[in-house]
Amino acid sequence: MNGTASETQAKARPIWRDGWTVGSLVIAALLLMPIAAVGWIALFPTENIWPHLLKNAVPVYLWNTLILMGLVGLGAACVGTGAAWLVVMTEFPGRRLLEWALLAPLAMPAYIGAYALVDMLEYAGPVQTGLRAIFGWSSARDYWFPEIRSLGSAAFVLTITLYPYVYLLTRAAFREQSVCVLEVGRSLGCGPWGVFFRVGLPLARPAVAVGTAIVAMETLNDFGAVDYFGVPTLTRGIFSIWLDTFNAGGAAQIACVMLVFVLALLAIEKISRRGRKFFHTSRRYRPIRRADPGPVLRWVAFGLCLAPVMAGFVLPAAIVAWHALDQLGQWLSPAFWRALVHTAVLAGVAAAVSCLIGVFLVYGARASRRSAPRWLAQATALGYAAPGAVLAVGVLIPFAALDNMVADFIEARLGVDPGLILTGSAAAVVFAYVVRFAAIAHGAIDSAFGRVTPSMELAARTLGESRGGTLQRVHLPLIRGSVLTAALLIFVDGVKELPATLILRPFNFETLATTVYGAASLEQLDQAGPAALAIVVVGLLPVALIARTMDRSRPGEALAP
Repeated sequence: MNGTASETQAKARPIWRDGWTVGSLVIAALLLMPIAAVGWIALFPTENIWPHLLKNAVPVYLWNTLILMGLVGLGAACVGTGAAWLVVMTEFPGRRLLEWALLAPLAMPAYIGAYALVDMLEYAGPVQTGLRAIFGWSSARDYWFPEIRSLGSAAFVLTITLYPYVYLLTRAAFREQSVCVLEVGRSLGCGPWGVFFRVGLPLARPAVAVGTAIVAMETLNDFGAVDYFGVPTLTRGIFSIWLDTFNAGGAAQIACVMLVFVLALLAIEKISRRGRKFFHTSRRYRPIRRADPGPVLRWVAFGLCLAPVMAGFVLPAAIVAWHALDQLGQWLSPAFWRALVHTAVLAGVAAAVSCLIGVFLVYGARASRRSAPRWLAQATALGYAAPGAVLAVGVLIPFAALDNMVADFIEARLGVDPGLILTGSAAAVVFAYVVRFAAIAHGAIDSAFGRVTPSMELAARTLGESRGGTLQRVHLPLIRGSVLTAALLIFVDGVKELPATLILRPFNFETLATTVYGAASLEQLDQAGPAALAIVVVGLLPVALIARTMDRSRPGEALAP
């Protein structure tokens, strides 16, 4: 029997007899369970405090969250788009180096950037200490200095650490534009600014919109930076309600408000691109020719591109490295190495499980020939959009209930209390990581499967190979690179993840992220140095990978006369 006939029979088979479809349904249900649990707990709370929250807390949380997302989104869009235009369209000193260095802030978690900024600018920091020494001031009453722990500072830190999302997508959009389109704009009398605003930016607007939406969702997810700056946002509200009152219903209700934000951002991004498509109508396609702006403007462009790199990575990394090198004893501390091992195990297991799930869901959708697995696989991407604090609430409550049921059953049958198996171990943390990052694996693996020609699979099936054998002997060797790339990205995101880890970790279980957060909460930034530096170094791995990909995919470029 050939492969086509086999697939036709498989499609006609009842759904419960199709292992790939059933497996995909089960996996998708597990990944969507935290979102469904949040909604259920919010609608049917044990103690309904929603009227109190709506009157006293929610307006403050909403206002600060909206202002913060607006400031960070606008700032990241301006910095990322401007930097992308300069490195693509303009020739200036150090352009090749800055082209990938502008991605470096991706390696700097916002909470570490916040700790470094406060350490540098606070009253006892080197900046204010130096000002007092220079001008002879004796106390804070003698001079004015901006308030460091404020919403503005939080917006600044999040902007300089998140703008690379906009820069990366917009830079790709600018590089794909044909020089013919820009020449038409110049021939119609547009100057450099006119070409940017009337030609280049409209063509790249979908990329800017997607990047800004990602920045807004990352801002909504942030907890470490806003908590350190004392900004009451929705994410911080979940922690406050959960840790102060232990009210699961109230925390879930705030989490539902955050989910509404996420869905609204996704809808706005899609609506903003509706009906706005741009096509190259000319058959002449030449690469972008970078313009020479002149000796003065060259250095202006250099300074504009260098500033976000310095503020978003170099200065925070230097402060973190200074503390790390000043605390050499911390590198030998058993607590540091336990946190390092915990982080590596959690992130590594989550990366492996996420990639396995991604392969199963993608290949299952292809093998079953049904629409349900394909739709469910796409629905699981909602976990990546959901903030870590929301997923933590959705994981903790069902896992705690299941733990208690299992413990009661074992104790009733065997007379032994096994304790909390899921919430008492790191299993809940790993599950939350998988729910949050499985979309990364699915996207990379789905793209890799799309590059495998169907004739290879049909040939294997015609020769009598099973579906599992075809996956093992044909597909996996061809998509191995994409799977490893997805695993690396998930591993790094797991190392940096803070909100979900703080809520779900067992007692006395520390990771690098929670170690940094705990030390910073006690104003012991020097003790957080080694762990923070380790996170930053690990975060550089995907930056290097992206930079390498950028160099490989670089089209021919020319310098305009």
